[in-house]
Amino acid sequence: MIDLPCALGVGFKPCHFADLLASNGAVQWAEVHAENYLMDGGSMRAQLFELRSHMPISLHGVGLSLGGAQAPDAAHLARLRQLIDELKPAQFSEHLAWSMHGHGAQASFANDLLPVVYSREALARVSDNIDAAQQALGQRILIENPSLYLAAQGCDSAAAETDFLSALVAQSGCGLLVDVNNIFVTCQNLGWRSDDYLHGLPLGAIGEVHLAGHASDVDASGTAVLIDNHGGPVAPEVWALYDDLLRACGPRPSLIEWDTNVPEWSVLNAECTKAEAVLASFRDTSFRDIKSAPKEAVA
Repeated sequence: MIDLPCALGVGFKPCHFADLLASNGAVQWAEVHAENYLMDGGSMRAQLFELRSHMPISLHGVGLSLGGAQAPDAAHLARLRQLIDELKPAQFSEHLAWSMHGHGAQASFANDLLPVVYSREALARVSDNIDAAQQALGQRILIENPSLYLAAQGCDSAAAETDFLSALVAQSGCGLLVDVNNIFVTCQNLGWRSDDYLHGLPLGAIGEVHLAGHASDVDASGTAVLIDNHGGPVAPEVWALYDDLLRACGPRPSLIEWDTNVPEWSVLNAECTKAEAVLASFRDTSFRDIKSAPKEAVA
């Protein structure tokens, strides 16, 4: 298994395949949504494996429903394990969310990543689900912080979420994928302080960072709300928060996500180059006050 370099990555889109292979720019690794590649054979898988021969790949899952009331689906885990064994990605990540209820033919699926209540019961359940997934996949996984639009029960402060994430790291041995745009969106929507959020994170557990764009809207009452849509350039406030994060924890593998309104490669590559410049400014800096990392990956 090749480690993910402490460099800039990009969320891979097939339309950028040739440009990405030909690029000698900032991008040194790519991330794909694992569920798009669980088929047997086909041109998409062939393209992915060719990309893998040129650079490390990080797999990003969206279907394990780790925040759900039941254990992760065994069949889905088996298909993910097969892809991991064949592709040998640098790492695997998933979301702190749920999207499935029930089992087998009786299961119902939501085409969304739904929020988790931050309670002791939920902590025990999610930790067990993460542990089951790590055992099945044979490696530590990274858990991504959510973007929130309403305050769920127990979710009344930045500390409620960062304490929950810290406890997940301690209990399951997972790592964290910190989405900086999600932090900004959540803090703006719920009235939290983003610096409180950053200071509450277990910094040593961070294995990957995401940067993305968001949109502005209003809800039914006329209140402004930010939407995590990955549909544009990174906002200035998110760039500033990214700088604050790296100042606290040191450089981490970082990714530009641009999933809707996908631009030409030149536009996306320019955004990656901007992120690489920020990341490079921290590579030679010494960071001493970082919280301890979690236990090693599951064998």
